[in-house]
Amino acid sequence: MAEKIKVAIAGAAGRMGRASVRTIAKQDDMIIVAALGRANQVGRDAGEVAGAAPINVKITESLDQALAAGANVLVDFAPGAAAIAHARAALTSGVSPVIGGTGMNSQEINELTGLSEARRVGGVIAPNFAIGAVLMMEFSRQAAKYFPHVEIIELHHDRKRDAPSGTAVKTASLIAAGRAEAPASPVREDETIAGVRGGRADGVRVHSVRLPGLVAHQEVIFGGSGQTLTIRHDSISEESFMPGLLLAVRKVRSLPGLVYGLEKLLEL
Repeated sequence: MAEKIKVAIAGAAGRMGRASVRTIAKQDDMIIVAALGRANQVGRDAGEVAGAAPINVKITESLDQALAAGANVLVDFAPGAAAIAHARAALTSGVSPVIGGTGMNSQEINELTGLSEARRVGGVIAPNFAIGAVLMMEFSRQAAKYFPHVEIIELHHDRKRDAPSGTAVKTASLIAAGRAEAPASPVREDETIAGVRGGRADGVRVHSVRLPGLVAHQEVIFGGSGQTLTIRHDSISEESFMPGLLLAVRKVRSLPGLVYGLEKLLEL
């Protein structure tokens, strides 16, 4: 029988961290060896914090302690700066990071890519682990060739700190790669309220919505002569991200370096 993948989970007390604990604990080929979490949860069993059965792994505040537990893979859903620090430490220790946090810029991603190549340790950064969201992005890239006029609306829960979302930024990048150029506006726009037309990412207008009751949603609206095309994805719960997360955990150690985007692990 193959040796189990040893997983450490950062942010184990957060929404995505708890879902990760519940999911990974059920896998026959994985075992959770460490859990990093908030100060008020330190010493508690990570399984119980996740609302599941105990797994005999207590939450710690020490990243060094978590990495020293023999992990092969670090699953991390911490926001930008913390995820970068965790990934840097993991790669330096020979542990493959699987990062779901957003808010990273291209310079930070390039830094981690260089470190992963230097250490010969695989890694994955995925703005979105929902396979449906990855397909939405890929379909948007294809549609942009025929519908260059496009805007993105992304909607998330009101506890999300960064805006726009990493998924929206990634989608805009793919659209920019798929269309020849951004079409010029037919009129000179006058915003009577600053920012009402959203921001721009790679020449694509992006609008961010933050409301309680939402999880993670995005629609990409294309406009053409006498027609519109809308491609939308909705994550109803955190469980929507788990199949993609498991795929990344299983494949990350076979990668020659760090990859950005779950689509790199799919046969698209």
